[in-house]
Amino acid sequence: MPDAAVTGASGKDVLSDVLRAIKLTGALFFWVDASSPWSVEVPRADSFAEAILPSAQHVISYHIITKGSGWISIGESPPMKFVEGDILVIPHEDTYAMRSAPEERSGLTPEDSLDFFRAMATGHLPFVVTEGGGGPALTRYVCGFLGCDARPFNPLLGALPRLMRIPRVGGAPGDLLDRLIELTLAEAPAQRPGAECVRLRLSELMFVEVVRRYLETLPPEQTGWLAGLRDPAVGRAVALFHENPARDWTIEELARETGVSRSVLAARFMRLVGCPPIQYLTRWRVQLAARLLTDGLVKVSAVGRDVGYKSDAAFSRSFKRIAGVSPAEWRDGRRE
Repeated sequence: MPDAAVTGASGKDVLSDVLRAIKLTGALFFWVDASSPWSVEVPRADSFAEAILPSAQHVISYHIITKGSGWISIGESPPMKFVEGDILVIPHEDTYAMRSAPEERSGLTPEDSLDFFRAMATGHLPFVVTEGGGGPALTRYVCGFLGCDARPFNPLLGALPRLMRIPRVGGAPGDLLDRLIELTLAEAPAQRPGAECVRLRLSELMFVEVVRRYLETLPPEQTGWLAGLRDPAVGRAVALFHENPARDWTIEELARETGVSRSVLAARFMRLVGCPPIQYLTRWRVQLAARLLTDGLVKVSAVGRDVGYKSDAAFSRSFKRIAGVSPAEWRDGRRE
């Protein structure tokens, strides 16, 4: 997969651009040692988001299996086997369960799970959590929970399936994910000032590395925003939008810049990203505007101009159509 297809026209890192705009932040991070038999049932993330990261619109859960094996199921879906080295990501706040065997049940209620997250978030539980019945089979895994913005437009979330299972080949010299895990584990027993902050930042880095590896493993026939980034024409068009979102782009200009015809670009963009190019640009402008409005440092009229609107009325119409509220209402609502 050529780097240019992902980074775009002049080296624009679109994935990093989106991660900044959606305000990715570490919410909770801990280690689990589970001895057989064991079972953990996790309620919808929006039910405990208030406890672990009150300011987040959306919570992503992920787990890195460092020893042993088990089963994971999302909602009522059939369980899937996981093994040592696997990375499991639950992007859409679904209920899920992780177990030593498909038939195991913990007997805990959703309220028990909420109590656990409240205790973990307030520092009343150790960094390493022990689970299970004390049997000989041990499964060890990292639990990470991240907050991000889901509205008004998060193209990354829309591109991810309900469950991502990414095998990890351990032992490769200089493997970045292995090094990040080692750094995190080194922080756990030290109890140095700032250790929690370091662990949360490391969890953000691990999630970004997981997304990069998912991108690398996408099959050729895969569609979605991430698949679009690696397509030479679509990836270049998306990068151009991110490099200069305020420019009054036309499909003709994009076709010239990407080296394909208008019809080919439009069809390929629609098939991979799921919307026409200019509609994507509009959504991205509104996401950028929402970020600026949330920060509250710029007047509404100036925000509209900064993202490419020539009039306040046009900006307000576009923003309300996508975000569901006016720019002023969005700004005031996020300050409450």
